Amino acid sequence: MVLLAVMGVSGSGKSTVGSHLATKLGWKFYDADDYHPTENIQKMAQGIPLNDQDRIPWLWKLHNILMREELAGQSVILACSALKKMYRRILVSGRDAVNSQSDHLEEQGDSATGKVLFIYLDGPMELIASRLEKRRGHFMARELLQSQFETLEPPSAPENFITATEETHRPKLSWFSKQNEQSSVLFHHL
Repeated sequence: MVLLAVMGVSGSGKSTVGSHLATKLGWKFYDADDYHPTENIQKMAQGIPLNDQDRIPWLWKLHNILMREELAGQSVILACSALKKMYRRILVSGRDAVNSQSDHLEEQGDSATGKVLFIYLDGPMELIASRLEKRRGHFMARELLQSQFETLEPPSAPENFITATEETHRPKLSWFSKQNEQSSVLFHHL
């Protein structure tokens, strides 16, 4: 059983990559955008960036989905911006991540930070902005891309992650899905 979160700014390809991998691997797929409360959607549609208070209850809900699937023994892929380190910690540890005043969750090693593998989709702002220009029917205002890049804290050690840059994420993720058809043990070697 594997818990995977495809992360990055709006327009980086999270939903496309995540749903493709889930289909290829036969895993469940969740798009975090489907779980935003109405208030968050309205703010983003008006071009107002979300703050921690807007995001934390949403992240708790996503954490609960991941833990439910873990308990069921179901491998799952979540497409979620997870822009800050704290947001990723909430996805992994739930309310404990918010209540923690130290990095003790990271010191727990595989029992905490290794529970979810994050695939960070990295790309230049100009390319992602051009994608957002073409996107229709999504509530996220294009003007918020700059604030997403300003909020972004790319994952770093000891977080459990791989980075797929725009130039490499198609071939790297294709390799990843082929390897995982055989075994989820690969996650412990990334």
